[in-house]
Amino acid sequence: LPTEDEQFEAYATVARACAGKPVVIRTLDLGGDKFVSALKLPREMNPFMGWRAIRMCLERTEMFKTQLRAILRASAVGDVHVMFPMITSVQELRAAKRLIEESKDELRAEGQRFNPEMPVGAMIEIPSAAMTADVLAEEVSFFSIGTNDLIQYTLAIDRVNEKTASMYDPLNLAVLRLIKTVVDVAHNVRCGRSGGHNPACVLGRHVRRAPIHVSVCGEMAATPLTAYLLIGLGVDQLSTAATSIPKTKQLVRASTIKQARDVAAHVLAMDNSDDARALIERHMPAPDTL
Repeated sequence: LPTEDEQFEAYATVARACAGKPVVIRTLDLGGDKFVSALKLPREMNPFMGWRAIRMCLERTEMFKTQLRAILRASAVGDVHVMFPMITSVQELRAAKRLIEESKDELRAEGQRFNPEMPVGAMIEIPSAAMTADVLAEEVSFFSIGTNDLIQYTLAIDRVNEKTASMYDPLNLAVLRLIKTVVDVAHNVRCGRSGGHNPACVLGRHVRRAPIHVSVCGEMAATPLTAYLLIGLGVDQLSTAATSIPKTKQLVRASTIKQARDVAAHVLAMDNSDDARALIERHMPAPDTL
């Protein structure tokens, strides 16, 4: 595994290259379909549901703190943020934050520089996190919705299994309601007295904290049709692979927030993804303009 100094140099190189722009570093996200021989991960019947990501890090705390210390040191070089993957509960999030605080204390004692106010975020990629977004939002500065895993966990579909891959549907109403819930809670949207049709109302209480930023990563953010829908659902930022950035930027520039919001509102009122796809295709910017 890379040492603390090796990780620091890698993170600092990126932070310097970004020249003051935000750099979000996701902590170790191994397991599922990502492996590294040095860790000798056990074979599991269902690795996507198993010992991975934050679960592994909270058990192998020395390995985790090596990375956290390197990220903290890099935060003295540029605008570095840290983000925890596969959060399922506020207990996990608080445990990870405690390790950040321990790492800060160690670095202070060693005279190492870091940003004591480095922003901390959580990935929302499991339904339990989406449905407790109001609680998690009290603990972090931003959310990143990981749609690849959110879809597969919500629909109980293994996205790398050829038998079920065709059932992997980003326009499934359950997925869209979860995304809308997270966005509304993060943006501090409050329920009316009657509850109405605001998905955030299913959380059962008013939200009283300051709004936080929501980004989306995964194939939904990189595909024009679903990226357009995400804009309408109120997502603040789309995170895509480098090859998708030019087309996504053109999509955003060719769209209007009002129309995208109107389309998203109609999609949330539909009961099937086929009709939703047809509606979005009719109203989003024409493919030949992207």
